[in-house]
Order: sequence, then structure tokens, then C-alpha cells
Amino acid sequence: MQLRFRIPFLAAVAILLLASCSKKNKEGKFVPKDAAVVVHVNGASLSSKLPWDEIKKNALFQKMYADSSIPTFIKGALENPDNSGIDTKTDMIFFMQKDSVGGIIVFTGAIKDAEKFKLFSLDITKGGTESEKDGIKFITKSPFSVGWNNEKFVCLVNAPELSMNGYKPSSWGDSTYTVKSRDLSAACKTIFDLKESNSLAEDEKFTELVKQPGDLHFWMNSEELYKDGLANPAMAMLNLTTLYKGSRAAATLNFENGKILMDIKSYAGKELTELYKKYGGKNIDEEMIKRLPSKDVAAVFAMSYKPEGIKELLKLMGVEGYANMGLAFAGFSLDDFIKANKGDVLIALTEIKHKKDSIKFKGVNGEDKSFETNTPQPEFIFATSIGDKDAFNLLIKAGEKFGKNVPAEIPVAYNSNGKYFAIGNSKENIAKYTGTNSNTSFDFLSNISGEPFGGYINLQYIMKAFESEATKDSTAKAVYDASLKMWDNVYMKGGSYSGGGITQTMEINLIDKNTNSLKQLNQYLGTLGQLKIESDKKMEVRDVMMEEVKPDSANSPKLPPPPPAK
Repeated sequence: MQLRFRIPFLAAVAILLLASCSKKNKEGKFVPKDAAVVVHVNGASLSSKLPWDEIKKNALFQKMYADSSIPTFIKGALENPDNSGIDTKTDMIFFMQKDSVGGIIVFTGAIKDAEKFKLFSLDITKGGTESEKDGIKFITKSPFSVGWNNEKFVCLVNAPELSMNGYKPSSWGDSTYTVKSRDLSAACKTIFDLKESNSLAEDEKFTELVKQPGDLHFWMNSEELYKDGLANPAMAMLNLTTLYKGSRAAATLNFENGKILMDIKSYAGKELTELYKKYGGKNIDEEMIKRLPSKDVAAVFAMSYKPEGIKELLKLMGVEGYANMGLAFAGFSLDDFIKANKGDVLIALTEIKHKKDSIKFKGVNGEDKSFETNTPQPEFIFATSIGDKDAFNLLIKAGEKFGKNVPAEIPVAYNSNGKYFAIGNSKENIAKYTGTNSNTSFDFLSNISGEPFGGYINLQYIMKAFESEATKDSTAKAVYDASLKMWDNVYMKGGSYSGGGITQTMEINLIDKNTNSLKQLNQYLGTLGQLKIESDKKMEVRDVMMEEVKPDSANSPKLPPPPPAK
């Protein structure tokens, strides 16, 4: 009986221990919990997708490697990252932290060879001071401090510019400032001594982030990032601290074949979360997109929201009264605005036409000359769904009142069909949008619908529309051709509340669907780098030639002085 009791008891203990461990992570052990920005690099994943030997073929890399001013040991690390002593095929973390003396930027990771790392650090910190404490070696030279043992390294950079706390007046009443002092090696040691309870190792949201498969993980603590600005008396009046309290953003980036994927999750404080849960929007209105009067849409963004939520948000910020006072000058109230709108919004760049024109001018000898232009003319539409028609008419009247100040040369057209209101710079397009037009041939629609927010950017269409502007010389044309072969389109959608936060996704699609996107980026940047190098050489040759034909001022003919003024 005793044995039978012990087995389930031990099993329960094991489950509890595993559950508690699952809420922790190893990646955040050396990151303070109040870090403003964190970037986690999955070295193993990135190395498998883009080997270093391929990076070395990049023209920009080769130019940097050929630089004779680069120290020997750093050049060795460029040749083979293992020569740095850093284990580049494991996790590496960059983070930024604000504090009472400004801020720090930190790079931390695993040590592969401590002796090589020491030589690498000595090259970085020429003339730095060496020290050792509690088995941790340090090399310090302002603004750097590097610390390491046999397992871990911390590279710290003093960054007083991250916060006004980092500066102090040079003298009483003086407008100039000096940087506050910081013990850099002690700050570096603090990272090594960081307790788990004060790190991101025990942050459940950060743990959830780094457990997601990803080449890169991003973390932003908006509360810490913007705390300086929020402390400003003018900003404090807006009660923005309530909005930013508990605000976090977590993102995962993956390089896949033919595309780059990003998953984003945004967290807010209790009050703002409750507000979003109550007033978060429904799925975007697909009909609003289908009404767009063009076959090739350049870009479109659609959103669904509950107008009542705007009033509650303004209340939370303590500015509802100010908002009503401002709207009263326009002839309507906040309640009128809420009643007028059903909660669906769209903005679209429908197409990019070209306007041909002839520019006439006088030549040197007074003869009439001209040249032809072919200027891109983007056409846009802003549309919204209509709630209460009477209330919406108040908004239209207010718009007409302020529209009288719009210059006559700026085309503005608007119309309504009782269900939707649309405004844009093409009378023809607005008439089609609010008429019986319904375009169901948009292939992208299924990729952006089903969420409160959706967006699409047709990179191919936009680049082709600006071809004449982007190919004015051989270098520009080469860049244009490389870009046209690289980029396809972008999809975005999200806005749903799930797992304690608001989720979003973004997908950047490339023309080549079979090759990993990281490899393609490396090749693309290599091409641009090579073009930049060639362009710089041409400029150097031109400058030399200009210098050679420059007249000698000593031997050049002297012009007579101008006649005296009468």
C-alpha cells in the first residue's frame, strides 16, 4: 500500500517540477528583466541556412576583408568566426537597458575557446585594462568592457545617449552636458551575477517567445523604452503611463524558401487589455476590398474596429473632454462620430498611372526648347462603412467646411451610397467604388482576410510603375533589375486576441520560391554591394579627370575688371 501511494505521489511531484521548469528559459538568464530591447539569435539555425563560406563570397564582405586597417586577429575572425573564440553556432543575445546613468548595449553568448577570445578582445580594446574577479577576466577601455570565463562572455558598451539620465550639466547654469561616469567592468560583472529572479529567465511571455521555432527572436519592453518620454510633464497629462504599463512586444522571424515570415504578439497592461477584449474588431469587410476599381492593386490596408472603443480609450487617457471641445469647432461631437461609423476602414493605392507632359524652356541662345516627362501619378481611395446616416452627414458637412481650404490644383472627389463612403483623387474611381462595382478576382484576398486587420503590398507592380524614374542611369537600372528579380509581394494580417495578447503575421514573398530567403538576401546585398563599389570607382575616375583638366590659376588668362557702376 505504501509503495502504491508513493508512485503516484512522486509522479505528481515530477509533473509539478516539470511544469515550473517549463515557465523558465535559459536564453534570458543573462538579460535583466527590465531590458528595453532584446534580440535572440539562433546561431545553429542561421548557420545551417547560410554557411559562412557563402557570406565570404559577398562583394561587401570581400571589400571589408581587403581593408588593410583591420587588425590581424579581427581579420582572422572574418576569415573563420571560430577564430574569435565565440561559439557562433549556439544562442547569442543582444540587449539594450536603460538605467540611472544612461544605458548599456550588451552582446552575450557562449565561449568556444577562451584563449582565442582573449586575443580577439585585446584587438577590439587596444590598450585596454586587464583585470580579474571571481574567476571572470575583464578587458576594459571606455566605452567597452569585455568579460568572460570558460563558458560565457559579456561584451558591454556604455551608451549614455539612450537616456537623458546619462548626462549631467557641465556647470551650474551651463547648457552643455557631460557624460556621467560608469564603472564599466563592474557593470559587466553585474550581468554575470544577475539573479534569475531579476532576469528574463523567469518571464513567462519571454519564455513563450524563445520556445517558438525561429531564426531570430525580438523582444521589446515599451514601458522601459519610453519611460523617459512618459516622465515629461506634458506627456504625463495624457496618462500614457496607463497605456504603456505592462506593454510588451514579442516577434519571431524565420527565413524560409522563397519567403520571410514574422509572427508578432503584443501584450498590454490590465486596463488596455480589458478594453481591447471588449471592443476588439471583427473580421475585415471583404466587400470593401472587392469594390476597388482596378485589376492590379498596388497596396491595400483594411481594418475592423468598434467605434465605441475610441471613446473608452480617450476616457482612459483622460482627454475625452478635450476631444469633444476640438470636435465641437468642426460641428459634431464624439458621440456623433461613434454613431456615424460602423467600424470598417480601408485605404488603398489602387493604381499608378503616368502623366505625360511637355516642359518648355528657353535655350542658351534664346531658342525654344522642350523635353517630355512621364511622371507617375498614384491614385488612392479611403473608404469607411456608414452607421447612422444623419450622424455621418454631420461629418461630411464638417469635411466640406475644411475642404474649402484645399488648393484647387489638388484633386479631391468623394461620394456615398448609404453603406460606404469613399474619398480619393480620382472622380471616376470614387464613382465606381460607390456604384455597383464588385471585383472578385483579387488573388491576395484569401491571404489577408479572416482577421480584424489585413494588408497587401504588390512590390512588383510598384517597382514597374516607377521604372522610368528608377532606371535613369546604368547603376540605377542594375539595382532596379536586381530588385525586380528579388521582391514579389507582402501579406499582413492579425488583430485577434489570443493567449493573453494580440497576434499578427507578416509574409514577405520573393520571386524565387525554391531558394532559402536568407541565401537570396545575401546574394542580393552582394549584388548591390558590387554595384556600389563599381559606382564609387567611376566617381573616383571622374574626380581625377576633373582635377587634371582644372585650369592653372597662375597661368590662366586674366579677365578685365567689370566697369564701375553708374
